[in-house]
Amino acid sequence: MKSSLLISCCLTLILFSCSVSKKSTSVVSKDAKNNEPAQPITSTVVIKKSVPELDINTKKISAADIIAFAKLQLGIPYLYGGTDRKKGFDCSGFINYVFNHFGISVPRISYQFTNAGVNIPIEYSKPGDLILFTGSNARSGIVGHMGIITENNKGDVKFIHASTSSGIIISGMSSYFILRFVKVNRVFIPLTR
Repeated sequence: MKSSLLISCCLTLILFSCSVSKKSTSVVSKDAKNNEPAQPITSTVVIKKSVPELDINTKKISAADIIAFAKLQLGIPYLYGGTDRKKGFDCSGFINYVFNHFGISVPRISYQFTNAGVNIPIEYSKPGDLILFTGSNARSGIVGHMGIITENNKGDVKFIHASTSSGIIISGMSSYFILRFVKVNRVFIPLTR
C-alpha cells in the first residue's frame, strides 16, 4: 500500500513538473525607443513549496560545454516524463540528460531546482545559469518549468528548454515567460583558493 501511494505521488509530481507549452517569439524586456534594457525583470511568483538548498557539483565542466551539448539537442521532440534523446524530453528531463552527459548529478524534477546554486538577478545572468518558471499556472507558487540560459545581451535573455509544442528550442523572455518567471540560479560557481 505504501509503495503504491509513493509511486502515485511521484507520478503526480512528474506530470505536474513540466506543464508549460508556449513558444516564445518576442522579447518584451527591452525599451523599444532606444533598444536599451527596460526595467529589470523581477519575479512576482510567491514560492509555496519548501525546497531544501542544493549544491550541484559541476566539477571542472564549463558552462560553454554544457550549452554546446544542449544545442545539439535542438529539435528533439517533447515527451512528457522523457529523459531519452531517442524518444524525447520534458524540461527537467532535458536538463537531467545534458548535465548527466558530463557526469554532473542533478535532480530529476524541476521544483527540486528551486534552491540549487546561488540566486542571481536576471539582469546579471550568464550562459549556463538555470532559469526557473512556474508551469502553466503562474499562481501555483511551484517551479514547474526550467531552461538553461544561452545568452544575455544587455538584458535580452535567451534560454534553451523543452517546449511542449516545439520540443527543444531557444526562447526569449516573452510576456508568457515573464509572468511565470521565478528566478535564475547559478550552478557554475568558480572555485576560490
